Amino acid sequence: MLIDDVVIKVSSGRGGRGAVAFNKNMKSLGPAGGSGGNGGNVVVEAASDLSLLNQFRFKKDVSAESGEPGKPQFNDGHTGADLILKVPVGTIIHNMTTGADYELVKIGECITIAKGGKGGKGNFHFKSSVNTSPTQYQDGTPGEEFLFRLELKLIADVGIIGLPSAGKSSLLNELTNAQSKVGNYPFTTLEPNLGVYYELILADIPGLIEGSSQGKGLGDRFLRHIERTEILFHLVPADSPDPVHDYTVIRSELGAHNPALLTKKEFLFLSKSDMVTEADLNEKISLLKKLNPTVVPISVYNWESLDGVKRILNEVIKGKKI
Repeated sequence: MLIDDVVIKVSSGRGGRGAVAFNKNMKSLGPAGGSGGNGGNVVVEAASDLSLLNQFRFKKDVSAESGEPGKPQFNDGHTGADLILKVPVGTIIHNMTTGADYELVKIGECITIAKGGKGGKGNFHFKSSVNTSPTQYQDGTPGEEFLFRLELKLIADVGIIGLPSAGKSSLLNELTNAQSKVGNYPFTTLEPNLGVYYELILADIPGLIEGSSQGKGLGDRFLRHIERTEILFHLVPADSPDPVHDYTVIRSELGAHNPALLTKKEFLFLSKSDMVTEADLNEKISLLKKLNPTVVPISVYNWESLDGVKRILNEVIKGKKI
């Protein structure tokens, strides 16, 4: 199960309190209490593993280490260790306490989301000409505490979309080394799958249905993953009794979720072309070309048709290098 939306409570470390101590060395009397260490920060780092939000499925509270208290003989307490939370690249971090939002769009990108508290001063720092033996000290300040919503939006070059059982997972498996589950029944894919075609990232978006933008079926949970894809590969099965309806349903759901999705470059593929007669296939191609002139029939059992898909992907790669 892929967790792509989760709320957690984050606390940075508290600063350590300052020490009250006096020098024990002969002829060196006086205050010698060290300061407390600073509390650890909470840092979020983007990584390539899409399943990293699963760590928060049951653990909703996370906190960094607090700073150590000050010590005698002018020794300051150690700073608390930072807590580094690794999340999938493409995660949006919503600070529900302050309203601020952050995005991590590159692997290795880091951001501090909660700063540790400051360590308090020990009594050595309160020494003066009129207070030669101070007993004052400072407590460390508390760390920051926030409620965060972590929302994953996949970053992919190509998003493969369509109704359930349109052949999206099969196409991804043939084009890449992905091993997506394939089955002849609806909702075989219950979470997004990624594959790599040379330097392109392809995302198999789980099957949408009519009403997805209002939460029907798998709901709008996966529509957000299409927002960051540059190009859409839209699959309509050739054995569908009404391919025009299948195509317009998905387009309507995209527009209802975010009108900007309708402006993305789209290639339309009539999948499972081996399942129908040539006459039926040609008729459906003619109907779909009125809606999208890029329509091309493909089948995972027809290598020539897949070569056509690869040519498109190769052109995309060339375009990225310009």
